[in-house]
Amino acid sequence: MFLSSDDAKAIADKVLAHSKADACAVHIQGGLDQSLRFARGGATTNLASAEASLRISSHIGGRVGACSISRFDDAALAAAVARSEEIARLLPVDPDYVAPLGPQNYGFSSRYDEATAHLRLDALVGAAAQVMAEGARIGVDTFGCATAARRFDAYATSAGLFAYERRSEIDLSATARNRADSWSGWAAAHHFFADRLDAEQIARVVCAKGAHHSTPVDLDPGAYTVVLEPDATAELAFWLMRAMEARAADEGRSFFARPGGGALIGERLFDEKLTIRVDPADPIAPEAAVGFDGLPHRARAFIENGVATTLYRSRAWAQRTGAEPIPFARNFVMAGGDVTIDDMVRSVRRGVLVTRLWYTNIVEPKSLLLTGLTRDGNFLIENGRVVAPMRNMRFNQRLGAFFANIKALGPTRRTWRAAGEGGAPAAPAMLVEGFNFSSKSSGI
Repeated sequence: MFLSSDDAKAIADKVLAHSKADACAVHIQGGLDQSLRFARGGATTNLASAEASLRISSHIGGRVGACSISRFDDAALAAAVARSEEIARLLPVDPDYVAPLGPQNYGFSSRYDEATAHLRLDALVGAAAQVMAEGARIGVDTFGCATAARRFDAYATSAGLFAYERRSEIDLSATARNRADSWSGWAAAHHFFADRLDAEQIARVVCAKGAHHSTPVDLDPGAYTVVLEPDATAELAFWLMRAMEARAADEGRSFFARPGGGALIGERLFDEKLTIRVDPADPIAPEAAVGFDGLPHRARAFIENGVATTLYRSRAWAQRTGAEPIPFARNFVMAGGDVTIDDMVRSVRRGVLVTRLWYTNIVEPKSLLLTGLTRDGNFLIENGRVVAPMRNMRFNQRLGAFFANIKALGPTRRTWRAAGEGGAPAAPAMLVEGFNFSSKSSGI
């Protein structure tokens, strides 16, 4: 269900009124979602769902007990409060205990549009139809999903905090495969405003990528020059951002740990072309105004011209170190340049054009060794030209070395969903030398 600010506050006030704990915090989230799946020229499934959940955190003597429910009647709320307090009394004292936040000052984040929030199924049908029509025109099979949603988050505490934020979403993801089922391509987009979704462009890109009939080539493992499209760049940048956590650095467990203690803040660790920032007011990829536990997001750079400037810091670690708490962000903006993908390709003697990455995960946090696979659209580049589709490869790449070796950047654009985390950052295409493909993968 989708709750208004007043409705969410009324429910939170009931919870807080039931509380007998030293302090209490409430997080309510939910929304309305609809989706349309399609395959081989027709719709296969449409789904509409409504959900909401409430999490109560009761603080008693430095202990925090939590209980989550999806019913909001008075009896369910009272029972959940009592259960969270019972759990709190059973737990040991938390050495990282922090009390709930009081009132905060939030900036504005443009993530909600009434027209997008109230889209009907016919809008999703129209987006999917453009992909299917383009596939029929050039002779490829198309598959995908179009979704629309409106969602909310509300935070309240016994210390006087109440924060409410809402967002609208539209999403289109499509795959095209040739009729021999020997090659596939992919394209997608995610926006908070429906008028920014260009389904026609997605249809053209995905079908052109999938319309290759020559046999895909296998490339031997090794270090290659790569041209990463923005979605692939965003996937790698997400893992770099996720590693920028202050406690791990301060305790010596991170790439950002300074030998002898502390964090490598103020040091040039990457190529000077690398800048990554977070800003709730960004016009392309705005972060939420309200972060974890109600902590405000502020505009800030995490990497500026290759220099690490900021690390995420939990409230507990901030309290222990006397520093500012900084919440983790899912939407970030990586600054770009003015080099087109075509120009990048023309500069490559032998390399790979990569559409996107998946199954990515950190293997070794201290060195930022990341592994993963390419997917849905690798192409071999020789002498400045794309000459053939190429089968997928597994990679094992240290991100520090990778982001220290940027040769060119394209314009920044909003991407799809990095690492499946729900955010949709903005990133450019990128040309990098020495990307380590570690083994072949027979998939396409």
